[in-house]
Amino acid sequence: MGKLFTKQSQAIFWNNNRSAIQRMLDYDYIIKRETPSVAGIVAPTSSNKFDKFFYGGDEIMIPLYKTTAQAKYAQPQADVLLNFASFRTAYDVTIEAINIGSFKTIMITAEGIPERLSRGMNAYAKSKKVVIIGPATVGGISPGAFKIANIGGTTQNIINSKLHRVGSCGLVTRSGGLFNELANIISINADGIAEGVAIGGDRFVGSVFIDNLLRMEQNPDVKYMLLLGEVGGTEEYKLINAIKKGLIKKPVIAWCIGTIAKHYDSGVQFGHAGASANDDAETAEAKNKAMREAGILVPKSFNDLPEVINGAYKELHGEGIIGDIVEPEINVIPENRRSKNFICTISDDRGEEATYAGFPISSVATPQTGKTIGDVVSLLWFKKQYPKWATDFIETVMKTVADHGPAVSGAHNAKVTARAGKSVVESLVTGLLTIGPRFGGAIDGAAKYFKYANDKKLTPKEFLDYMKKEGVPIPGIGHRIKSLKNPDLRVTGLMKYAKEHFPATSLLDYARTIEALTTSKKENLILNVDGTIGILMVDMWRALGYSENEIDEFIESGTLNAFFIVGRSIGFIGHILDEKRLSMPMYRHPMDDILYSLPEN
Repeated sequence: MGKLFTKQSQAIFWNNNRSAIQRMLDYDYIIKRETPSVAGIVAPTSSNKFDKFFYGGDEIMIPLYKTTAQAKYAQPQADVLLNFASFRTAYDVTIEAINIGSFKTIMITAEGIPERLSRGMNAYAKSKKVVIIGPATVGGISPGAFKIANIGGTTQNIINSKLHRVGSCGLVTRSGGLFNELANIISINADGIAEGVAIGGDRFVGSVFIDNLLRMEQNPDVKYMLLLGEVGGTEEYKLINAIKKGLIKKPVIAWCIGTIAKHYDSGVQFGHAGASANDDAETAEAKNKAMREAGILVPKSFNDLPEVINGAYKELHGEGIIGDIVEPEINVIPENRRSKNFICTISDDRGEEATYAGFPISSVATPQTGKTIGDVVSLLWFKKQYPKWATDFIETVMKTVADHGPAVSGAHNAKVTARAGKSVVESLVTGLLTIGPRFGGAIDGAAKYFKYANDKKLTPKEFLDYMKKEGVPIPGIGHRIKSLKNPDLRVTGLMKYAKEHFPATSLLDYARTIEALTTSKKENLILNVDGTIGILMVDMWRALGYSENEIDEFIESGTLNAFFIVGRSIGFIGHILDEKRLSMPMYRHPMDDILYSLPEN
């Protein structure tokens, strides 16, 4: 009970309705919220990871998720779901969100959800103590704290209606359009609203008038309430009963629209699905009369409503129940906002000192900091400060792959280009361009296939059979010279380090069972250095708390190959500088080392 939203409330937005989301963020900026009110967006058909929106004159990125469950897992603090799904999907989205749990409020914009489903959905939500606003609603607002989507209208209308800060009235309506009109009337004749909800136009809505009025009774910001009812239904009589029982003690102003309905035959519907009187008690005239008799402030007509509001406000103000409001300073949204073409999330050079993932360069670069190249890589590649065991491993990998002699294709290309008189940059590029599936790519492949087999819980034999069916030699297995009897010291060194410093090495342990089977067939089918690096990188990321999906993305994006590229660049540059230092002439490959095979004329 009490306040529906606070300045800490955050929402997950189901369906990427950009204009509605932008209006929420504009409101956040105006009222100077510290955090955006939209924490994430569920966009099932989008392939993007985020979408950009304006926050004042700058842009922010709001993450996109495929499902509500993923969004809630990533944004556990979000306690509001804004359900902008179609009427075909809205019921399922709502039920799923209720089952996920920890959503306090769910708003549903869809109109026309089948009544049988709506009744069951609303009852289920109440049993789980979830407040449903809607279906068929524009939402609700806690001025100065949080507003749902389009409620309140344009930014200018929000300011004019004093919806940017807390007032004294609790407003409950069915209609979103009339909500905006009443908010404006209250701002002119009183001091604005403290909380407002448009409960929705469908016949069966989640939170009815009395639910919201009882909550507002407990909200200390609400000093009096205004209910705009309508012809049809008996919800207004619940208010009368609550007043008689003493459950609502604050002053209430109320009016039921649709008094003209008495001039029509029965059964005529006025706008909303529930706006149709089926007996005399459901007419607007009867309800207005009953509320007036119960002590509720009911005007003679809608046109007299401003006068009643002003009278109630002046009386409460005179009694000291309502105090004077100091108008807060607000932010002004810039007129000309331009979307940025590039996004950078790893470094920032706009301040006095450039930063790496938020860390000033001097805090990681100078010797006294004790930070290493591994720390810089963790910050600029992964936007995290890795523990020392992980940064030491990263450096070990780069040192291990730095060079493998002048005969390999990359070093050969770099040397030939350097001897052609090209610069270090040009020579380095020719070497780097050889890195790929056949040169360095085994690190990526080993991580991918061994992880896949481990995730699927394949036995060593099943893994070998799988790779055979794929027609792919097992990446990371086999060496031209090294074998069980003549082990690769680089591999044994990496494994020893991992066993001593990694919290766990589950993939390495699994890979060793594969190696036991492959070496039983042939002694040189051992885990080679590329395979060991790829496998241990997966173990490192697992130990650092990354999800399996995040690790898969690292592998698919070529992150592992990037370690090889950086490490091998050191060796390539060494060979290039060696050629420059020796002043070697232009290289021409000897003809006796070429097999010429041409047709005879």
